[in-house]
Amino acid sequence: MEQGSAREGARPACAPGAFPCAPGNAPVPEGRPSQDRVPEQARGRQGGQEARGEHTHSEPPAPRTVQRHSVRGQILDALRAALVDGELVPGQVYSAPALGARFGVSATPVREAMQRLAVEGAVEVVPNRGFRVTERGPRELAELAEVRALIEVPVMLSLARTVPAHRWSVLRPLAEATVAAAAVGDRAAYAESDRAFHRAVLTLSGNEQLVTIADELHRRSQWPLVAGPATRRAELLADAAEHTALLDALIAQDLTVVQALVREHFNGADG
Repeated sequence: MEQGSAREGARPACAPGAFPCAPGNAPVPEGRPSQDRVPEQARGRQGGQEARGEHTHSEPPAPRTVQRHSVRGQILDALRAALVDGELVPGQVYSAPALGARFGVSATPVREAMQRLAVEGAVEVVPNRGFRVTERGPRELAELAEVRALIEVPVMLSLARTVPAHRWSVLRPLAEATVAAAAVGDRAAYAESDRAFHRAVLTLSGNEQLVTIADELHRRSQWPLVAGPATRRAELLADAAEHTALLDALIAQDLTVVQALVREHFNGADG
C-alpha cells in the first residue's frame, strides 16, 4: 500500500552534500578520487633525499578516500520512487535518453539503473526501444503478501518471545517516521520509512539473508497495480498506525495480536 513519488525536476546536481564536481560542473567520474600527482623528477629527488636520511617537509599528506554518492545510485532511487508513485506507468516504454533528459544526466547512468530494475523485475528490456514498466495485477500482489506472511509472521512471533522490551522501544522513532510521512501524504517517504521499520524488526533475528529476501519482496509489493488508484492519505495513515500497534504488541509479548496485526498488515495493504 505504501506508495511513493519522485519529485518532478529533482535532478542530481553539483551541490554541497551531493557529489563532487569537476570544473564546469561536470560530475567527477566514479572510482577516480582526486590526487595530487608528483612529477617524475620530483619523485626522483625525494627518493634521493630519503636515501640520504634527509626529510622533505613539503611533501603533501597521503590523499584521503573521497566518499560520494554515485550518479547511478541517485537515479536508481529516483526511478524507484517514480515506480512507487505511478509516475512510470505500467505497460509504458521509456527510453534511457528521455529519462536522462528528465533528470539532467546522460543516458548511461539511467540505462544502468534500469538494468538493475530489470533484474528486480520492475521493468523489462525492450530491444532498441528502452524499458517497459512491468504490469502487475491483484493476484501478484496477493501472492507477494502470502509469501511475506510466511516469512515474517513466524519470525516476529519468535522475536516477540525472546527480545526484551527495551530493544523494541529503540524502534519507536522508525514507526513514528511512517506516521509522519503518511500524515503529509508523501508516498515516497512513506515507502522508504515503511521498509526501514520492517528491516529493523527483522534484523533483530540476526539472519542477514532473511532480511535481504524480505526487503526485496517488500519493495516489489510497493509497485503500483495496472490502472490502480493512487493511495490516499487516509489509507497511508491506517497502514502507519498498524506499525505502532505492532510495536506495542511486540513489547507486550502479545503473540495473538502480533500474528493478527502482521497478517492484516500484509493483506489489507502493501505495508
